[in-house]
Amino acid sequence: MPEIVCIGILVADFIASVVKKLPERGKLELVDNTSLFTGGCATNTAIALAKLGIDVETMGMVGDDIFGEYIIKELKDNKVGIKGVKKNKNKETSTTIVMVDPDGERRFIHNTGANGELRLSDIDWEIIKKTSIVHVAGSFLLPAFDGEECAQFLKESKNLGITTTLDTAWDSRGKWMDLLEDSLPYVDYFLPSYEEAVMLSGKKDEEEICNYFLNMGVGTVGLKMGSKGCLIKNKENKIHCPPLKVKAVDTTGAGDSWVAGFLTGLYKGWPLEKIGRFANSVGASCVQSIGASTGIKSYEETLEMLVRGE
Repeated sequence: MPEIVCIGILVADFIASVVKKLPERGKLELVDNTSLFTGGCATNTAIALAKLGIDVETMGMVGDDIFGEYIIKELKDNKVGIKGVKKNKNKETSTTIVMVDPDGERRFIHNTGANGELRLSDIDWEIIKKTSIVHVAGSFLLPAFDGEECAQFLKESKNLGITTTLDTAWDSRGKWMDLLEDSLPYVDYFLPSYEEAVMLSGKKDEEEICNYFLNMGVGTVGLKMGSKGCLIKNKENKIHCPPLKVKAVDTTGAGDSWVAGFLTGLYKGWPLEKIGRFANSVGASCVQSIGASTGIKSYEETLEMLVRGE
């Protein structure tokens, strides 16, 4: 029985590191390394959860192609359940070209691919009914699911007594709150990045951002703030957890890894402060290696890292 189900985008990442400058038109620049990794919010979060010892299932859609097979194999190899992964014969697997700057920050070129075809009708409710937490991973990159269908999914999940969580991606289409507003009243834990939360709320102060979403019906906001750590807020609590001091090699998947840490603590019933500190530790593990999931440590190693503060 899965303890957590991650629903969302499944992606093959082509990572180029380090990109010191973008080539001019018709010209070429050299990088140190190019590699293929699994990516996408649902993939990244699910693999990190599995590495942390959580029984996790993922749901999403890939193409009937070599990249789809690659993602499925990597999920299976990392002990992530794949019963909810659908294959689409008419769309290619989603891919992202990730360009890593010298400071570890990233730029993305993304092809929605099969992720764009995922719909509410693709959800396996027999799996959902057996879980404790459902996590929607990658809102704004699921055009057929975003909006009304996502809201309906979250509503039905809550009606089943399941805890609901949601994480966003950058909305290059610029629809932002138009797509998300209907879902928020059914989200127990909303886990956006600061940059995405600014675009959604129109506010820049971290506490004002959290209050905005709480007033929209969210139960608890976990705001990912990168080098500033995280802010977790609900009607009763406001907790700031400072980041761990590590050298960032590649921040790909850092937010998804943070979410995995948050969901792990949530499943274990921890207080919010411990959840935030643990989530920061998982995110810190991620950024010390190239790839979205490569650097994730075991549950025991992550706890030791948290105690050491490194």
